[in-house]
Amino acid sequence: MAKAKTVRSLAESVGAVAAVNGTYFDIATGHNHSGYEGDPIGLYAEHGRVLSEALNGRPALLVGHDGGRLVARVAEAATTGRLRAADGARRELDGVNRVAGLILGCGGVGGDRMASTGRLEGKPSNGVCTDPDEVVTYNAQWGADSPSGPLGSTEALLSADGTVIGTRSPAGGPLPAGGGSLYGIGNGAAWLRAHARAGSGMAVSLRITDPAGQTLPGPVETAVGGSARLLRDGVTDPDATRLGTERQPRTVAGVTADGTLLLVVIDGRAKGVSVGATGPEAADLVRSLGAVDAVNLDGGGSATAVVRGQVRNKPRETEGEPVTERPVADAIA
Repeated sequence: MAKAKTVRSLAESVGAVAAVNGTYFDIATGHNHSGYEGDPIGLYAEHGRVLSEALNGRPALLVGHDGGRLVARVAEAATTGRLRAADGARRELDGVNRVAGLILGCGGVGGDRMASTGRLEGKPSNGVCTDPDEVVTYNAQWGADSPSGPLGSTEALLSADGTVIGTRSPAGGPLPAGGGSLYGIGNGAAWLRAHARAGSGMAVSLRITDPAGQTLPGPVETAVGGSARLLRDGVTDPDATRLGTERQPRTVAGVTADGTLLLVVIDGRAKGVSVGATGPEAADLVRSLGAVDAVNLDGGGSATAVVRGQVRNKPRETEGEPVTERPVADAIA
């Protein structure tokens, strides 16, 4: 989860016929880089397991199977995380597979403040929020090592079955093979020191819900978070205008009335050839292809379509630059 790869390499690794890029992600050229290029920003889940928490309330593509049939839909989503120690103590879980205290895109839980103003911020934003009192979890999909933590941080190491193997302070270092950790700063670190005892169990729960905290209907095996809802019941959603008036390359996931999943990449940044699309223009395009619901995924230099091992569009970092395959966090393959 802490590394990026090209869409083509991701498609090849699973033998996919086709693939497009997925979620927004932390990138080295970003203003608030956490140090882990490829870390998804917002909701991402594989095989029903949440690997990156939601920007609560933002729309996502949700995919599962029902009776062997693919079921795809677009819905606003949130994540609800809880911890329960063996002594009965409970605590909110702030995040998964990200640097503790740094919330790119905001929209998290429990005291997040906008870094630029210090204002409490519970809604998603294009900025970054901070929180000095967090517990985040790292699992086996994150990578080999958790980040080096500040003085006073504490990390509880977990086996694959959730047993606390031990703790370390400050946090950071190798993760147990097949296991993970709970990584605390501030009050979160104090909670772990008080309740994470070696040899005891620690229940970690992280669920995908609707923004009100209720269970989403239908199967959710894969979840890919987006930035804006483009279509709702066949009508352009007001959220589409939040993408601004500038035309950009875009990747869009749409669902037709009969449940067919559409994965659409709109090229751009090539003067006189392709100029990209605004949010409402992207909505018009996928509606013309039959979509009734649609969500805007990562775009710009990330927008990539691979079919049978070949990149079929021309991704560029900026207008006029050479075609370049950007490494991304994840792909829909």
